[in-house]
Amino acid sequence: GKNQDEQGHLFLRLDPPFCKVELVGTKYQVKPGYEDHPVLQVTQYGAMAYAKWKGKRLPTEIEWEKAARGGLTGKEYPWGDTISHSNANYEGTDGPDIWLGTAPVGSFPPNGYGLYDMAGNASERCSDVYDNKTNMRVIRGGAWGNERAFLRCAFRCGAGLDYLDNNIGFRCARDISKNTND
Repeated sequence: GKNQDEQGHLFLRLDPPFCKVELVGTKYQVKPGYEDHPVLQVTQYGAMAYAKWKGKRLPTEIEWEKAARGGLTGKEYPWGDTISHSNANYEGTDGPDIWLGTAPVGSFPPNGYGLYDMAGNASERCSDVYDNKTNMRVIRGGAWGNERAFLRCAFRCGAGLDYLDNNIGFRCARDISKNTND
């Protein structure tokens, strides 16, 4: 189990309670009971390394937003213009949102493309640079610990390549094959 790249950039911080990954012998594995939860406390380097290991990549910001909207245009959230704890896991608890941390994926209805948690649960790292003044990367989607404004489809923020916290995870993307049989 190697927790850094050749340049020494950290992939994951294992000590915080919100990190649901542990090192067992030489192998990283998800802590029992959290197999369906997003991974938190991961750096941009860790997210990119995992995606590459799976033959995938991080989405661009444009890809992420198109996927998040689920075919709807001009709406605040992936399902429409209002939000409640029936739609997503965000700050506080109410109704179906019983989690004070991440929820298992599939706890809330999917968007129009059948994607879960494009708003809430864990903010997601994108491959794009946040602005032209820093080396930060784009973060989208809002998380379990964020207020509802962070869950809007259009909301964006940035984080450094080495930055980790209890709200930021990632989602992998892959290119669609030109082969129609794939």
